[in-house]
Amino acid sequence: MDFDDIDYFTHADLLYDLAGQMVRHLQSYLSESEAVSVLDRDRRLIAREIHAQMMAHFFEEATEFEVQVSRGYTELKPCNYTVTAGQAPRHFRETVEDVGRIKQMLFGGFTKCLYPLQKFDSDSERRFAVILERDASKWFKPAKGQFQIYYKLGTEQPEYIPDFVAETDTTIFMVETKARADLDTQEVQAKAAAAVQWCGHASEYTASVQGKPWKYLLLPHDEVDESRRLTDFLRFRITA
Repeated sequence: MDFDDIDYFTHADLLYDLAGQMVRHLQSYLSESEAVSVLDRDRRLIAREIHAQMMAHFFEEATEFEVQVSRGYTELKPCNYTVTAGQAPRHFRETVEDVGRIKQMLFGGFTKCLYPLQKFDSDSERRFAVILERDASKWFKPAKGQFQIYYKLGTEQPEYIPDFVAETDTTIFMVETKARADLDTQEVQAKAAAAVQWCGHASEYTASVQGKPWKYLLLPHDEVDESRRLTDFLRFRITA
């Protein structure tokens, strides 16, 4: 009850249950008097430990997002990569045999990417880059701080960095590729909700200056096939 984020009237039943679990645990190996002594002596430490466990399982959905449009153009953030000494960049079209090591590899050979070199977190990302090189007019993998999109994850508000941003003749796409099993997780859905809001506000701004609309795509990794066109993925668009 001493923690500001605990509402006793809302959480009373839960608090009594957790406190009871702690008492029963102590009583399982201590006498009654010893258990009382431990509770009296270490009550603040025990409360902090229980609170920490509660926070590890806490999730709060965002009810609204704060939007600040300060300017319509920002420079690309610099990207710094760490690679094994002597390792030359691989061509992005080369098939990667050991996909488990792809995060350690550096790729080049792009003609439409805004950066000369890129890293990929999965082979699905590398294959999607092949599609973008063919179908987009320009694309890149954003660096930290490029878009400043934040989402709610428990008590934290981490920054969301999308996998790709790509522009075509008619649209700007913000794209996330994810393992199909992870699509419905709270974190992925929270990121998507924040990104959709961002794209909506960005589209409102670009419309005011005769620009292109932004669309957010959440792609299952097993749908990324180099034979598909970028427009084929429009069915995975997420809207508000």
